[in-house]
Amino acid sequence: MFTNLAIGVEVAFTPMNVFYAFAGCLLGTIIGVLPGIGPIATMSILLPVTYSLPAVTALIMLAGIYYGSQYGGSTTAILINLPGEPGSVITMINGHKMALAGRGGPALAVAAIGSFFAGCVGTIVLAAFAAPLIDLAFKIGPAEYFSLMVLGLIGAVTLASGSVLKSAGMVIVGILLGLIGTDINSGVDRFIFNIPELSDGISFVTLIMGLFGYGEIINNLSKRPGDQTVLVTKVDKLMPSKQECKLAAPAMVRGTILGSIIGIIPGAGLVISSFLSYAVEKKIKLHPDEVPFGEGNIRGVAAPESANNAAAQTAFIPTLALGIPGSAGMAVFLGAMTIHNVQPGPMVMSGNPELFWGLIVSMWVGNVMLIILNLPLIGIWVKLLTIPYRWLYPTIMMFCVIGVYSVSNNTWDIWLVVLFGLVGYMFIKLGLELAPLLLGFILGPMMEEKLRRTLLLSDGDWSVFVTREFSFGILAAIVILLIVAGFRKNK
Repeated sequence: MFTNLAIGVEVAFTPMNVFYAFAGCLLGTIIGVLPGIGPIATMSILLPVTYSLPAVTALIMLAGIYYGSQYGGSTTAILINLPGEPGSVITMINGHKMALAGRGGPALAVAAIGSFFAGCVGTIVLAAFAAPLIDLAFKIGPAEYFSLMVLGLIGAVTLASGSVLKSAGMVIVGILLGLIGTDINSGVDRFIFNIPELSDGISFVTLIMGLFGYGEIINNLSKRPGDQTVLVTKVDKLMPSKQECKLAAPAMVRGTILGSIIGIIPGAGLVISSFLSYAVEKKIKLHPDEVPFGEGNIRGVAAPESANNAAAQTAFIPTLALGIPGSAGMAVFLGAMTIHNVQPGPMVMSGNPELFWGLIVSMWVGNVMLIILNLPLIGIWVKLLTIPYRWLYPTIMMFCVIGVYSVSNNTWDIWLVVLFGLVGYMFIKLGLELAPLLLGFILGPMMEEKLRRTLLLSDGDWSVFVTREFSFGILAAIVILLIVAGFRKNK
């Protein structure tokens, strides 16, 4: 591993890669601070910009945006009671109470330090356990891959924050959208409705720019001006007291361990890790002089922030090692890999070690950059909260149009972006989560391919999914997951 890390250091510390790592971390922090944009939309908008870059440089920048946004998302959650990222929702409960009590500085500092610690540990876990997972991946066949992908989709459905039925419906919609186009095996067009432009299928960039880019913009512009009022809290003292440090440090460790584990599970996501870590902290007995949870407890800031940042790092393990995105953000990253002709899966480490280990080392570099960006420059991020949305959105919409047109030089894709933007807005208003749709869109065609290959190798015998031990174990885990989800919903 140390030999491979030396290769990664050589790649990550080239001037170009350091610059783009910094650019990704800076953009991630900014879009985390500015609520309503998000890393998924930003990554998708910038996908066309990365076409001219080397694959490793492009992925380093997109990864910086993804895990950098988890740092910035806590700023708005603490200062204005508005999460910049879904993973920061639980941080609001105690973080904003601390800000109202004049302790916004320590809350921001603990969030940044916890994020840094968890990010570094998560990267170590990624470096240590990616190789064993890749060795395991060499031993599994298409049947196991199909079962793993089903597990990822079931996990996305059962662990979703909203209705299980709605999440399942969104997964099905995503799978159907992914099947549009020409069947690779037979060469027959399917679901194109006599529209020749759909023969090549729906572009990943087009779909995501429409749903997450235009959809979020339309949703924010539909709100009344009063709903977008920004309350900026003045930040004075930054560092926490000794007592707060004693309380926060163990919470950071617990949150980091839990987040590292949850991040590896496909479909679990950052939100689940932050909520579970908060639930664990609430079960621990309060110290005599400790502030109650919900009233500004610093453990309620340290644990969830550490958990979601650790999960943001370890979420790269199933994406890189198995080619299975564990979240919507990782689905975007997986799409970026395929766009740059990098085949995700077990061959990434052996076939392209410069990319794999360069990306891992760049995460350590990025975490150092992020702690520098988030502690001394807190005052600047507070000022950014005062930028009116009406100045940001026209620029973003123009960038979306230029970006999607540059992919195929086809105006049809621009109209599709507008259409998916309206569909995304409708889904948001109906309370439907977009992440399961995106996971279905990415995994649907891959599941079809693995299913066909499995049945071809087994001469059409479906029992192969239960006669192979690893596949049977995964299917058993799916059944257990469904049962647990059913008990949870019936409580």
